[in-house]
Amino acid sequence: MKNPDGEFPLSTPREPAASRTGSPIKLEDASGERVAVIGAGPGGLASAMMLARAGAKVTIFERDGAVGGRTKTVTAPGGYKFDLGPTFFLYPRILREIFEACGEDLDEHVVMKKLDPQYHVVFEGGGDVRATPDIKRLAEEIAKIAPADAANVERFFSDNRKKLNLFRPILEQSFGKPTDVMSPAMLQALPMMRPLSTVDSDLRKYFADPRVRLTFSFQTKYLGMSPFQCPSLFTILSFLEYEHGVFHPMGGCGEVSNAMARVAEKLGVDIRLNQQVDQVLYENDKAAGIEVGGKREAFDAVVINGDFAHAARRLIPEKYRPRWKNAKLDKARISCSTFMIYLGIEGGVGDLEHHTILLSKDYERNIRDISECRIPEDPSLYVQHAGHTDPSMAPEGHTSLYVLVPVPNLRSKTDWKTFGPKFRDMIMKRLEKLGLTDIESRIRYERVITPADWEGEFAINEAATFNLSHDLGQMLYFRPHNRFGRGVYLVGGGTHPGSGLPVIYEGARITAKLLLEDLAAKRKAPRRFFSRKPAIAIPQPQT
Repeated sequence: MKNPDGEFPLSTPREPAASRTGSPIKLEDASGERVAVIGAGPGGLASAMMLARAGAKVTIFERDGAVGGRTKTVTAPGGYKFDLGPTFFLYPRILREIFEACGEDLDEHVVMKKLDPQYHVVFEGGGDVRATPDIKRLAEEIAKIAPADAANVERFFSDNRKKLNLFRPILEQSFGKPTDVMSPAMLQALPMMRPLSTVDSDLRKYFADPRVRLTFSFQTKYLGMSPFQCPSLFTILSFLEYEHGVFHPMGGCGEVSNAMARVAEKLGVDIRLNQQVDQVLYENDKAAGIEVGGKREAFDAVVINGDFAHAARRLIPEKYRPRWKNAKLDKARISCSTFMIYLGIEGGVGDLEHHTILLSKDYERNIRDISECRIPEDPSLYVQHAGHTDPSMAPEGHTSLYVLVPVPNLRSKTDWKTFGPKFRDMIMKRLEKLGLTDIESRIRYERVITPADWEGEFAINEAATFNLSHDLGQMLYFRPHNRFGRGVYLVGGGTHPGSGLPVIYEGARITAKLLLEDLAAKRKAPRRFFSRKPAIAIPQPQT
């Protein structure tokens, strides 16, 4: 029978950190300054690691009972394991560098299995592609559905290799001033960015068959965007997958978060779980601490790692975010949402690959419906069968399936309490197109997360699971800044460079660098004998 309440328990406790030494972090040194990190998601953990390595006294406050945010692996009744949000690891270079800067080796903490094929793309209108990182074999796969397009695969990769090399310095710099958009790196990359072109239109230079273009563009959904609207820069997403690989962390993506927490604690970070921060406190128009559970604690800087719009409204008084007041947040362009089904099934699922994507027959209409806040009639969907690679994800003789369906965010005004069960049944019927025709009677555990749940239970503003949209008006300088105000810093998908795990890790590096530079500048500045306003009495945190 199905689990009656369908709730996830907390993930398993973290193992103690292994001992290791290494080279110092290449950032400004801290001098024992106290830094609060609100949220133990990927960005919060990465920034805490780097700040602690530099000498800061870091405390993480996490409202959940486990680290990772949505990048956690949960164990459900019956022993079924599921990644809650992200289900694979892309471009591990950035996180490896962060671990190395902290004197650790990522590969000693987490076993990363490179997938081949990376995923199986199934077109409802006919045809499929088993997307392999072997470019010769990939071209052969493309040739099965579009022989003429196969000849252009190498050219696509060559051009995007140049694009990524030009754009990487932009991803690695902060955009705190308007003039930053005219940096030498920006000017050099601009011709290849084609800012007025979309991903789909850029791909037309290489591929005539719309199915082939979708094979190299559905990745814009990682940003919650449509390939028919997403800026052409983001053709680098699919390139990154093929060039650098798609990886499964053995044990689930939460193992990466747990490893980061172990390293952070080894470096002296105090991780406090089940601690929801009430607000950021200010003195003389500068962040001076936080309030948590009615208790005030003083800090020299505060890093916020959470859904941007939700965290900004709840934690930062409007006067301290003049560029992102509530009215602007209400009008901000936000990503789509997702409808999730987590299934624990008795028995197997045949030859289903680790990652499978079903793209609807009229994909363009499907995406347009979502963008215009309508429920699609024939939804596209994604299925993760982690047990294809990792038997630890389900008990022997059983299968864990993760099903994700892109849907509109809560601006659609859909009543998910009423509509959710009907939509769930529609998706179960859609799974039959992937050969999953007999699973309903074998379900032993089930959990559904609707957009309403993403907002209510997981604190995601309007259920926009991929944060702010990545259009030109909300990128680079126009995205919420990493240095968000005096003493306040942002990490996560809502700040520069944007969403997606490798990009969030890069954003954490940018934020840590800015914060440490600001602390160093403060130490060098002449001390003032009188403050402009009476100080608010904030108790110092316990050491």
